[in-house]
Amino acid sequence: MNNFIQSIKNLSPGRLASIAAIVVFLVSFFVYIAMQMNSTEYAVLYTDLELEDAKQIVSRLESANVKYKLSKNGTEVLVPLDQVNKMRVDTAELAMASKGSNVGYEIFDHTDALGSTNFVQNVNLIRALEGELARTIRSVDNIKSARVHLVLPKREMFSREEQAPSASVVIKTVNGKLSLQSIQSIQKMIAAAVPKLDIKNVAIVDTAGNLLTRNYEEEERITNAENEVLRLENERKIAANVQNMLEKIVGEGKVRAQVNLEMDFDQVVTNEELYDPDSQVARSQATITEEGANTVQESPVTVSQNIPNGDTVTDSQGTFSRSSRTEETINYEISKIVRNKVKNSGTIKRLTVAVMIDGIYERDADGKMVYRSRTPEEMEQITALVRSAVGYDANRGDMVDVENLRFVGMMDETPAVEEPLILGFTKAELIRIAEGVGVAIVAILVILLVIRPLINNAFDTQSNGDAKLLGDSDEDNLLLSNFLNDEDGEIEELMNMNKVDGRIKVASLKRINDIVEKNPETAVNIIRGWLYNDN
Repeated sequence: MNNFIQSIKNLSPGRLASIAAIVVFLVSFFVYIAMQMNSTEYAVLYTDLELEDAKQIVSRLESANVKYKLSKNGTEVLVPLDQVNKMRVDTAELAMASKGSNVGYEIFDHTDALGSTNFVQNVNLIRALEGELARTIRSVDNIKSARVHLVLPKREMFSREEQAPSASVVIKTVNGKLSLQSIQSIQKMIAAAVPKLDIKNVAIVDTAGNLLTRNYEEEERITNAENEVLRLENERKIAANVQNMLEKIVGEGKVRAQVNLEMDFDQVVTNEELYDPDSQVARSQATITEEGANTVQESPVTVSQNIPNGDTVTDSQGTFSRSSRTEETINYEISKIVRNKVKNSGTIKRLTVAVMIDGIYERDADGKMVYRSRTPEEMEQITALVRSAVGYDANRGDMVDVENLRFVGMMDETPAVEEPLILGFTKAELIRIAEGVGVAIVAILVILLVIRPLINNAFDTQSNGDAKLLGDSDEDNLLLSNFLNDEDGEIEELMNMNKVDGRIKVASLKRINDIVEKNPETAVNIIRGWLYNDN
């Protein structure tokens, strides 16, 4: 160690600076390698965030001592790959919030009920309800953000009229416009969540200023809109069933189905009473029989009968009659059938189905992919399957058209075979291992081929300089030659014999001895120079 320190002291300032630069370079190089080898792989936690949401999520990550990165102007948050799932669960309630200003029922967790007025409580209730509705709306697919405004008027005292509540919603979609079914679903959800709120008082507007809802003042218009949604849903279901069935036969992505329905939404109520004259049953029977005799006498008309106190004629003539009557009443019950028929709305009047099927891709003798159309027998079988799946009815005027057409951009239907793992490692893991091994090899080569020669050259130059200083005079050459041939115990005798007068110290001689032992080639060169010297 003393010899090393002494060697360092004997170096020139320029060489000391070179060695210091080499040391700094080595330290920086190895620190960089360690950082690269131990670098953490980050993954996306959330993207397309509002700045308020990103601020809350970053605060949560900092409180949990989790490393993070921000990108895309602060709208994307990245965390270490091994903590993505855990942090998504921990920050789920923050990510569901629509912007930072939307709060839910947690607003009541930070207020003092005893110190707040009734007005403040009512305002907080409306804010909480608006925030909860906005969070629920944001959970719908294709909706990025939502704001809800509620108007809940209070009934005035001594007033018979009551103003109905209303709601307005502003939404921002991710891609495109919302479907009619989604708009109606949001309307009904808000109307069901707010007391006494009618669905026609819910207005939905997008960020472009388009009114997505209609003021359905009449019940008939609401019914028509619901019928249209029902028709579209039936078309989608039938097309999906046909496509899923045929993909099992021809392959995934090689079938496209389109369905068009004509539906009858008229609701018909029919009342029928049917009588069966052949089915008669005697319900009641009544018989009445009457018999009787009747005698009629006729007195003669004379003058004496018209005179007061006249003679009465007793002789008279008359008739005698006898009668009988029988009456029978029978009540019959005739079978009667009463039917009340209600025709449900939404029956299919006509069905039209169009199906496109891709052909078959095969390799020819040269190994190239060649397109081949399907045979007529295959197309007939597929057409029969489609007719059975959609409920084809020729009497109804249904049409089913199945065509074999070549799809654009279709690749080989044979799935690509994944490369097998090597020693149980994936491709990404092997790449990382190769990178680490490459960096290690480069580091070793830099040390052996660059750093070590530079250090050896610095010390070798210093050693050569010392040797030249000793060989400048004849006395020094004689002293060094005698020193190399004799033992260490004769150092003092050599010094007295050559009368160096103490210019070369014992420590210097020991240092020369160490240099010769460490650098024998240099010593041989010096001696060889002495031998070939003419003097």
